Amino acid sequence: MKVSSKKLRASANGQDCTLRMPGVCNHNPETTVLAHLPCGQKGMGMKGFDTVAVYACSACHDVIDGRAAGEIDWQDVPRAIAETHEALIRAGILNVKGAA
Repeated sequence: MKVSSKKLRASANGQDCTLRMPGVCNHNPETTVLAHLPCGQKGMGMKGFDTVAVYACSACHDVIDGRAAGEIDWQDVPRAIAETHEALIRAGILNVKGAA
């Protein structure tokens, strides 16, 4: 089942970029979107799951989607996912059932 949520996508508005790609990030929360990461569910005209995404400024998003040159440090991606998920949990948008 594909996870798609308007609430998740809208939550990115005004958020800080969690990717913060060195030499790329514009650090402008006004340009932040929920950027889908390549995960096998993504392709031309197809978006991956909204839960496999990070808050990304327009500049970092362009690199992820291949619209701009830049190197993605894939070691930073788990941190960015964790920061995005933490923000979603704090906002009450992402809930973990059975969490202690």
